[in-house]
Amino acid sequence: MKDFILLMRTDGRALAPRPVDAWPTYFATLRSANAFEGGSAIGDGVVMSKNAEPTHDGITPISGYIRLRVESLEAACALVAGNPLYEAGGSVEVRELPRSD
Repeated sequence: MKDFILLMRTDGRALAPRPVDAWPTYFATLRSANAFEGGSAIGDGVVMSKNAEPTHDGITPISGYIRLRVESLEAACALVAGNPLYEAGGSVEVRELPRSD
């Protein structure tokens, strides 16, 4: 099994209204697939650099993340279907979290 992260982006796309119960239903789907490893909303922040003042410039508009444990990238991508932000027209980035043993 491999670890993946789904990054939910608030990238300025027009989003359709989402049903109130959409997230619990989606999380139940991930749990029933034995893939859900947690997640969270993500708040505002700054970009830090040793040679510059903290800035908001360059922050990727990410509103939350979900961790998954599945067999492959393809399996992780298949679990994006039903994600309320994705279904409303937003974008979800799927990335592997390689282990560094």
